[in-house]
Amino acid sequence: MTANDVQLAEAPVLEAVRVNKSYGHHQVLKDVSLEVHPGEVVCLIGPSGAGKSTFLRTLNRLEAPDSGEIWVGGDPIGFRLDNGKLHELPERHLSAQRARTAMVFQHFNLFPHFTALQNVMEGPVRVQKRKAAVVREEAVALLNRVGLGDKVDYYPSQLSGGQRQRVAIARAVAMKPLFLLFDEPTSALDPELVGEVLDVMTALAKDGRTMLVVTHEMGFARRVADRIVFMADGIVVEDGTPGEVLDHPKEARTQQFLRRVLA
Repeated sequence: MTANDVQLAEAPVLEAVRVNKSYGHHQVLKDVSLEVHPGEVVCLIGPSGAGKSTFLRTLNRLEAPDSGEIWVGGDPIGFRLDNGKLHELPERHLSAQRARTAMVFQHFNLFPHFTALQNVMEGPVRVQKRKAAVVREEAVALLNRVGLGDKVDYYPSQLSGGQRQRVAIARAVAMKPLFLLFDEPTSALDPELVGEVLDVMTALAKDGRTMLVVTHEMGFARRVADRIVFMADGIVVEDGTPGEVLDHPKEARTQQFLRRVLA
């Protein structure tokens, strides 16, 4: 039995079922379904406007889907299950559910008036109500892990883009989520800074972190992903191993996209 077989034997940590989302008359997501199992790294690829980032944002209810269900760790996101029926939760009750996931954004979203250490500590202390002394120790260890042990007292304005993104990754991991969401984490970086962020993400994957990554970095997806999901026009077109999707795509839309990006 392979490692992937073991993953698939476990219940999915994330299950999205026929998720739809429209903005006005434009339907961005069309019956998108996806499962992610514990320890899996799944990369979402596809052209701009495919719906990848919107889908990611529905998974922790930063965007409410128009229809469909999203289950994280066996619980419905945005709802409570009572006697077999789903009841929508008010916004103020969603923070505990969102804490089960953690997202790394394109543009870092760090607090500019907080140091690197304070940024990493903020969520566990303020949202999860954990003891500051314990969180501080963990945060310092995480910043060391991402190569920023000497920058704990630096503010975001004193850091490069790659360093800021590494702080954002440490901040996400500090929340001890069930899985990590990455929304094109290298797209806002200068080319020479991309590698340092991908190296940190690769190390997280080797540690067995469950990750769902929207990316245009095909080399990273090939090297790290257990599965690659190709999206276009709001639907999942193809889903398979890196070898299946990148080397032997079945769908014409996937083939067209890969010819363009791998040329």
